[in-house]
Amino acid sequence: MAVLLYRWGVFAARRRRAVLAAWLVLMAAVIALGVRAAGEFTAETDIPGSQAQSALTEMNRHFPSSEHQSAQIVFETPEDATFKDPAMAEAMGRSLTAAATVPGVTSVTDPTASGTVSPDGRTAVAKVWFGAARHEAIEEDVLDALKDTAESSRAAGIDVLFGGEAYRESGSPGGPAEALGLLVALLVLAVTFGQLLSAGMPLLMAVLAVGTSLAALTGLAARFDIYEKAPSLALMLGLAVGIDYALFILARHRSELLAGRGVGESAARATATAGSAVAFAGLTVIIALTGLSITGVPALTAMGLSAALTVATSVVMSLFLMPALLSAVGGRLRPSADSRAARRERQAEVPAAKPPMGVRWAGIVVRHPWRSTVAVVLLLGALALPATQLRLALPDDGGEAASTAVRQSYDKVADAFGPGANGPLVVLVSDAPDGTLKSTGEQVAAELEGVDGVARLSPAEYSQDGAVARVQVVPETGPRDAETTDLVNSMQDRLAPLSERSGSDIAVTGQTAVSIEVSEKLSAALLPFAVVVVGLSLLLLLAAFRSVAIPVKATAGFLLSVGAALGVTVAVFQWGWLADRLGVPSVGPVSSFVPVVVMAILFGLAMDYEVFMVSAVREEYVRARQPRAAVIGGARHATRVVAAAALIMVAVFSSFLLEKDPALMPIALALAVGVALDAFLVRLTLVPAVLTLLGHRAWWLPKRLDKHLPDLDVEGARLDHDRPASASTAPSPQTEQDITA
Repeated sequence: MAVLLYRWGVFAARRRRAVLAAWLVLMAAVIALGVRAAGEFTAETDIPGSQAQSALTEMNRHFPSSEHQSAQIVFETPEDATFKDPAMAEAMGRSLTAAATVPGVTSVTDPTASGTVSPDGRTAVAKVWFGAARHEAIEEDVLDALKDTAESSRAAGIDVLFGGEAYRESGSPGGPAEALGLLVALLVLAVTFGQLLSAGMPLLMAVLAVGTSLAALTGLAARFDIYEKAPSLALMLGLAVGIDYALFILARHRSELLAGRGVGESAARATATAGSAVAFAGLTVIIALTGLSITGVPALTAMGLSAALTVATSVVMSLFLMPALLSAVGGRLRPSADSRAARRERQAEVPAAKPPMGVRWAGIVVRHPWRSTVAVVLLLGALALPATQLRLALPDDGGEAASTAVRQSYDKVADAFGPGANGPLVVLVSDAPDGTLKSTGEQVAAELEGVDGVARLSPAEYSQDGAVARVQVVPETGPRDAETTDLVNSMQDRLAPLSERSGSDIAVTGQTAVSIEVSEKLSAALLPFAVVVVGLSLLLLLAAFRSVAIPVKATAGFLLSVGAALGVTVAVFQWGWLADRLGVPSVGPVSSFVPVVVMAILFGLAMDYEVFMVSAVREEYVRARQPRAAVIGGARHATRVVAAAALIMVAVFSSFLLEKDPALMPIALALAVGVALDAFLVRLTLVPAVLTLLGHRAWWLPKRLDKHLPDLDVEGARLDHDRPASASTAPSPQTEQDITA
C-alpha cells in the first residue's frame, strides 16, 4: 500500500495543477447535482414488517387521517374558569372554526365531542389534521396562520399552545455551535504547528469533504429514505475525522521537510507513510459505521451509511487531493529554525536536553507499567459502572428544550390528563371472521378494563369500510417509562388467547408501541453488532501489525473506553448529574440509538489512535528491535499529533452539545468523553504500559499465520526498497526548484 501511495504522491506533486483542477471539477459537479436534485429527509424511525409497525400501517389504511401530518392545540382557561362557562367555550369554538379554514387543514376535532377535556374542565386539546402526508413538511405560512387563529381565545384570557409533529423543529446541520468547534480546532492546530497556514489546511480539507458529502446526501434523499438526523451525524463525524486525517499527513510532511527533503519528495513520503495509516484507520471506521445496518433499523442504517460516506470522502481527499495541495503550497510549510518542531528535533539529538512532555510521560509509564495499567483499568472501570443501569427509549417531545412549543404543549397535556396521554396505545382488530368484528372489539375493551397500568380506555371504534376496529388505551405512565413497556408486553400476552379464540388478528400498536419495538430491536442487536464489527476489525489489525497481542489489546482498551463513555452518559442524561450546567433539556432514559452509534463511531476512532500510535512504535521496533526504546521513540513521533487530534475531536463533538438537540446531545457527549479517555488514558498510557510489559511478545505471530496474512506495510517499511530507483531517498536541502516543482 505504501509504495502505491508513494507513486501517487509523486504524480500528484508533479501534476498538481491538473490534479487540483480535476478535484475542483468533481466537487463542483457533486455539489451542483446534489443541490439540483435535493430531496427531503424523513423523520420515520419505524421498522417495516415488525408487528406494531405492520398493525399501524394497516390502521392508517382504514383510518386515512392517521397517515397525514397533524398538530395539536392546547387550550387552558384561567384558574377561576372552566370550559363549562359559555364564554370560554364560545371563545375556543371561534378559534377552532377559524383553524378549520386555514389552507392545508383538512379537519379539526372538537375537544368536547371527542372527550379531550381534562377532568377539572380547564384544559382542552384539539387535533388538527393537514392534507400533507406524515413525511411531508408543512409550510411555515400555514403553521403561522394556524397560530393566528388563537387570537379570539387569548382575548378571552385562555392560554393557547401549539404542538405535535407539525411544530417539531428540524434545523439544518451546521450553525454557530459548529463554527465555535472549528475555531477551537483552529487554535489547537495553530498551537501544534506554530503557523496559521499549517493550521488552516486540515480545516480546509475537512470543510471540502463535509460540504461535498452533505451535498451528495441531499441529492440522494430524493431517491432514498434518509433519516433527518443522518446529516447532523455525518457533519459531526466528518469534521472530526476530516481534520484529523489531514493533520496526520500534514504533520508527517512537515517532519520530512524538517529532515531536509524536497517538497515533492516530502509530500510523496507523507502520503505513503501517514497516508497508509489514514487509509487503514478510515477503513476501520467505515466498517464500524456500515455495520450499523446489522441492526435492521432503517433510520440507524441511514445514519451509519451517511456517516460512512463522509468518512470515505475525507479519506479519499486526504490521500488523493492533499499531496497536490501540499506541493502547491511549497516550502512555506517547512518549520522555521526557531520553531517548536525544530527545537524538538534538536532536543532529540542532544541526550542531555530536556525531552518533550510526551516523551517524559511515556518514560514514566515505561518505568511503572504495572501501576499505569492498574490505575487506568480501575479509573475507567469506575466510570463505566453507571452504564450497568442504562435504560433506553426513543426520544419524544418530552425531551425537547423547555422553551419549544412542542415541549410546552407536551407538559401541559401531561399535567392535565396524565403522562400517558402523550403516548396512547392502540389495540387493532383486523381479519375478523364475518359478523364478529363488533363483538371482538367489545371483548378487547372488556379484557383490558381494570388492567394495572391502564388509566382509561376509549370505546371500540370501527372503520367506515367495516374491516377493522380499534380501541385506544391511555397508560398511567409516560411513553418512555419502563412501566409502559411492561404494560405493552402484558397487553400482548393478555390479548393473545382472545385472538386465538376469535380467529382475529389483534395487535398492540401506535407510535409508542412502535418506539418500544424499535428500542427492543436495537438492544437485541448490540451484541451481534459488536461481534461482527469487532471481529472484522480484529482481522484488519492482525494483518496490519502482524501481531496477536496488538488487536486483543486494542479491543480491550476500546471496551474500557466505550464503557466509561456510556457510564458518563447515563450519569448526565439519565441520573441528571451536571444536567443543568450542560443544558440537558430533560432527564430520563437514554435515546435507543446512542449505545450502538457510539459503539460504532468510538470503535473506529479508537482504532485510529491505535494505528497511529502503534505504527510509530512498530516503526521504531523494526529499526532497532528494542521494545522499551521503541515505545519511547514512538511516543516522540506520535504523542503530540495524537493529543492534538484528540483535542480537536473533543472540541468538535462538544460543540454539538450547544445545539440542544435531544437526539444528538447524548451522542456528542459520549463521543467527546470517549475520545478524550481513549486517547489520553488508553492509547497514550495503557498502550505504552502493555507494550512494555509484553516486550518482544507484543509482536509475536505464529509462523503459519504469518505466511497466509497479506503484508499491508502500514509503516512504509518497504518504501525505500520497492519504489522507483530514480526517486531520491536522501534528504536534500530546500531549493527554489523544490518549492515550485
